[in-house]
Parts: sequence; structure tokens; C-alpha cells
Amino acid sequence: MLDILKYFSLKEMKKSLIISLWFMILTFPIMVIKVNTIENTVIWRWGSLAGMGIGSFFLATLWRYLLDRKKMQSPLSSKKTLQKRVMEWSDANPRAKQGALIALGIFIVAFPFITSMYQTSIMTTALMYIVLGLGLNIVVGLGGLLHLGYAAFYAVGAYTYALLNYHFGISFWICLPLGAGLATIMGVLLAIPVLRLRGDYLAIVTLGFGEVIRIVLENWNEFSFGPSGVANIPRPGFFGMDMKLQAATIYIYFIMIAMVLFTIFVVRRLENSRTGRAWIAMREDEIASEAMGIDITKSKVTTFALGAFWAGMVGVIFAAKTTFINPASFTLWESVMILCVVVIGGMGSIFGVVIGALILILLPEYLRAFSEYRMLMFGAILVIMMVFRPGGIISNIRKIYKFEPKPSPADAGKEGVK
Repeated sequence: MLDILKYFSLKEMKKSLIISLWFMILTFPIMVIKVNTIENTVIWRWGSLAGMGIGSFFLATLWRYLLDRKKMQSPLSSKKTLQKRVMEWSDANPRAKQGALIALGIFIVAFPFITSMYQTSIMTTALMYIVLGLGLNIVVGLGGLLHLGYAAFYAVGAYTYALLNYHFGISFWICLPLGAGLATIMGVLLAIPVLRLRGDYLAIVTLGFGEVIRIVLENWNEFSFGPSGVANIPRPGFFGMDMKLQAATIYIYFIMIAMVLFTIFVVRRLENSRTGRAWIAMREDEIASEAMGIDITKSKVTTFALGAFWAGMVGVIFAAKTTFINPASFTLWESVMILCVVVIGGMGSIFGVVIGALILILLPEYLRAFSEYRMLMFGAILVIMMVFRPGGIISNIRKIYKFEPKPSPADAGKEGVK
């Protein structure tokens, strides 16, 4: 146990004071100077600067305390992760687990009927990012391939529905598999030239791919209508019924619930399959896995293709939900946001990606009172996570496979005699 009082000694307080002074100097133009362009006056906010200094002083002390606690913890300590504790609790209490799942199911079904349409729309957006995060988790979390152009596949799905419906009147349910299929083809086309790239080089190529797709959509006016985008995209229908805005919002919400459940089922099955174990081996050591007989080319192509598949499907739903799309909806920031969902939630962890998406999408909406400082808070959360929880909120549990030999008939006979 660390002595907390030592962090308030003269030496430690001097360190915190120096840090707070540096923060006050660096944030001086932002926190103090406010220009009123209408009245041509300058407002000096010295109180904000004092608050920054006091806050950074105590935060610096807390930061050093937490770092020292982290150093004192043994890396070989048998601390159980949150996911492992939940799994052990569910195994020990099957009835409580069943009751919790029933309560969660009732809440999910009743949510759009007990909340406003705005809350339902926000939750639908969060569900879309869950599917996007699970799709990118195949590439980054399981395959170990850094992908910074994931929004390009998202755009392919959205524009597939928008343009096919605009020119040919094709419905949502037909465009859903078509958008996923075209995004999958784009994923394969991207995977082929990057088979020999790793690390930073792979990230740069995927980043360039995402920007190429966005710039093409922005400048090819005859094909994608350029920056003006495509408007009046119809929402998904239900046996030809015309639904009002609220009913359509609830309908899309339940479509996304079904999509999330389907995605979790498929990703979990893939993770526990021979293909998934090949992805994990490739992530840990590409050379060693290739030496053991794993087809690296096939593994990389399948990760890009399957990751793009989910992005294409969500892109179609995104176009149907917003009824308007343009290239500004698929910038680099979208790719970074989806990657943050995976990294903060926990790479390779399905449950972690779900929690990460809910936190990163819902919190900014409920913290609109701090809209000026949302990006500052977001950056601080990322730094804290990378320092204290590098594995994410819920890190993935490394699976152990045991092969027990079957007893021979002779051994079985001896046990029977005994």
C-alpha cells in the first residue's frame, strides 16, 4: 500500500506545481482570450485559467499516484479480468444468468416504446457502430492488420443503395446483400496489393485507399452527384406498408438489433473455427504461423473481405436511416472512430467492442453540455486507456485448448477390474 501523504510533500507538490504552470502556459490562448467579433472586444477569462491550474495540479498528483500503483503490481499476478469474473459468475449462477438475459431482452424490446424518438435514433447509431466495430475487429483484433480506411467500405454500401434506388428503384432488402457483396469485392481488391505489407506501411496504404474512395465520390459528379450527395433515399419497407417517421425509426432500430445478434453469432463462430485460429496465429507471429502451414495469403484476404462485408451492410442501413448521404459522411474521422471503438473496448473481444461502441457513441450525445470540451475529454480518455488499460476495457481472454488422449480398451479393462 502506497503512502498517499508522500504525494503531498514539498518535493512532490513542487513537481505538480511545475506541471500545472506548463498547462496554464500551453492553454493560455484557449482558456483566457475570447474575441467578440461583433463588438470588436477581447474578453479576458482569468478564472478559467485559474481553474485549469488548480485542476492540473491535483490531476498531476493523481497521475503519479496511479503510475506508482501500476508499477507495484506484479505482471504475474493472478488478477481476473472483468470478462472472466462475469463468466465464472454466470457458470455458478445459471438461474441468475437466465433472469438477467430475460430482463435485458425485455429492456431492449421496450426501449423504443418507453423513450423518445431521439433516444431511439441515438441507440440505433450506437448499434450500427457495434456492427462496424465487430467487422473491423476481424481485421485488427483477430488478424492483427492495422486498417485506417474502413469507412471506404461503409461508403460503398451506402452509395450502392442510394444509387441503385435512384436509377433503378431497387428496394432496401435487395440492396442489403448487394451492398455487402460489393463491399466484400472491394475488400478483396484492397487485400491483394497489400499482402506483403505490415505495420505502418499497411496503415498508410489503407489510409490512402479510404481517401481515394472519398475523393472519387466527391469529384465524380456524373456518378455520385459529387458533394451534393444523394437525397430522398427511402427507408426500409415492411411488406409495402407506408410508415411515419417514428414507426420507421423503431423499425430500423429492430433491424439493427437483429443485425447485432447475427453479427455476434457469426463472429463468435468464426473466432472458434479453424479460420479464426489461423487469424489469431497470424496476429501473434506471421512468420511462425506460415512456417506451421497456415496460408497467410488466404487468411489476409478473408479478414479484409469479411470485415468489408459488415461495413457494406451497415452502409446500406445508414443510407436508409438518414435518407441522405454525401462524401462528408465517410471521412478519415469515421475510420478512426471505429478503430477507437475496437481499441478502447478491447481488441479481439466481442463483449469489449460492444461496450466500447456504447461508451464512445452514447457519451458524447449525453455530454452535449460540455460540447466545447468533448474532444479534449475524448483525447484524455484515450491517453488514460493506453497507459492504464492497454488491453482495452474488457481484454480478450486467451483460449487454451487441451487434447486429452482417449483411454485404450486395455486401460479401460484394468480400470473395470479395479
